[in-house]
Amino acid sequence: MNEQDLKHIIEATLLAAGRPVTTQQLLDLFDERDRPTPEQLQASIDLLIADYESRGIEVMQVASGWRIQVRPRAIDVVSRLWQERPARYSRALLETLALVAYRQPITRSEIEEIRGVSISSTIMRTMQERNWIRVVGHREVPGRPELLGTTREFLDYFGLKSLDQLPTLADLRDVENIGVQLELPAGEATAAAAEAEGETQAEAVADGQYEAGESEATAEDPELSADAEEGEEVAQEDSDDSETPTLVASGEAEADEQSAVREPPSE
Repeated sequence: MNEQDLKHIIEATLLAAGRPVTTQQLLDLFDERDRPTPEQLQASIDLLIADYESRGIEVMQVASGWRIQVRPRAIDVVSRLWQERPARYSRALLETLALVAYRQPITRSEIEEIRGVSISSTIMRTMQERNWIRVVGHREVPGRPELLGTTREFLDYFGLKSLDQLPTLADLRDVENIGVQLELPAGEATAAAAEAEGETQAEAVADGQYEAGESEATAEDPELSADAEEGEEVAQEDSDDSETPTLVASGEAEADEQSAVREPPSE
């Protein structure tokens, strides 16, 4: 079998599977007599990757195998095929998921200690329903709490082949952008980013209105401003006047004391 035929079979298989397919599963499709070597299979996959370079889809290897997927630049438009609103993940869920990914294996109590708050059962249920986390063991301490880790589905969802491809903690500056930095599907990443941006803009608008209100109040009533300045000047003058007599009195008192000391006693 030549490379072109092998490439076409691989392409058809990845399209028909609807899920990632491992290299071994691709090899098992062929009879032993026609089975290509792993090197020949990889060479055909490389040809397919090159063919897709200028197209809206790409061949990507994730934790569960090879798959054909939409390129990130086309996701915004393609996602409109689905009418339901994309899922929106809270900051608490993303923080919890990041801790599991970077600190695994980790217990629930350790996550709560790091975050400083308890984890709601809704967050744990959401991550388990999506099969992003799993129990990998138990800590050998009283109570034997469960140790949590990520799954292959977690890696597949974020387009990662292994945990080594996670952004470093130095690069992961803001947890609100974790969806973008982990290549979260654009619809969901956009929704999360829009929510965070909306909150920031609301705070900025509120601050701007407060400052504008103060400026307008001053501009509309200049007499109040002038009276305030005049009041400050009067208060300053009163303060200066109140200090001067004290100094004079103090000086006179010292002079009286000195004259009293130097005056010879009367006979």
